[in-house]
Amino acid sequence: MQQVLEFEKPVIELREKIEELKTMTKDSEIDLSDEISKMEERLTRLENDIYGKLKPWDRVQIARHVDRPTTLDYIEQLFTNFIEFHGDRLYGDDPAIVAGIAKYKERPVTVIGHQRGENTKENLKRNFGMAHPEGYRKALRHMKQAEKFNRPIITFIDTKGAFPGKAAEERGQSEAIARNLMEMAGLTVPIICIVIGEGGSGGALALGVGDRIHMLENSTYSVISPEGAAALLWKDSTQAERAAKSLKITAPDLKELGIIDEVIPEPLGGAHRDKVTQALNISRVLDESLQELEGVTSSSLLDKRWEKYKNIGEVSHLIEV
Repeated sequence: MQQVLEFEKPVIELREKIEELKTMTKDSEIDLSDEISKMEERLTRLENDIYGKLKPWDRVQIARHVDRPTTLDYIEQLFTNFIEFHGDRLYGDDPAIVAGIAKYKERPVTVIGHQRGENTKENLKRNFGMAHPEGYRKALRHMKQAEKFNRPIITFIDTKGAFPGKAAEERGQSEAIARNLMEMAGLTVPIICIVIGEGGSGGALALGVGDRIHMLENSTYSVISPEGAAALLWKDSTQAERAAKSLKITAPDLKELGIIDEVIPEPLGGAHRDKVTQALNISRVLDESLQELEGVTSSSLLDKRWEKYKNIGEVSHLIEV
């Protein structure tokens, strides 16, 4: 069964009632078409009311939806001839990071992204998308390769954060993230970053230094989770909904603050409702970004990237906590 979020229960219940009436009409001689039509109109109004006025916490729940499309889902929809590579050539392979080369509309590109599992077994294998240092070193290896062969880099960001375990720290988690930030800032090929789910802390930033940063409408991007912020600010993790509002972690908020370039629309109810349509929405923005960056000289690309990040942080109003 598909996961139903608390705020969308009225929509699901009404849909079920409509289906019951349709089944009743089909299985009997009773004509309920007028009632069905009225309920469908009511459903449309209810969907627009609920999904058109989502709160930050609602978007957090959608970003975490178990059926939300993953990096591999979008790779299948958007690219051809994808070849995945493994290992960082230093320690081992990290399944929480997917990296390889592919073609996007006949353009050779390098594709890198966090990969969650789609079930419990796969989540355990991929560590719920929380990468170890070798994952970030694998990503960097392919970024440097992309630079060598003049291929644009496309990253998909979807992680609660880098894995905070003892083994990851022993193998240099912080250094691996810091090195990615430094190296990505100086790469001489276009970098397009797309937040497709949760963008959490340094784990997200390690794939997030780019010339264009886009976010799906119901994704989040933040230095800390709402639960973590609530525990720090108010010593109460149950205040997560309040923290989500204060943190300004949603795509519309970050667009307003100038941190991201474009908000990519999602189908009504979230990307998991229609993966094909969502991929088409991403493709439109991705194609526009690549066309804008094609032909830009390396020196100009670096200058504009520097200006982009230098300007982040200029806030025109106070944020209430």
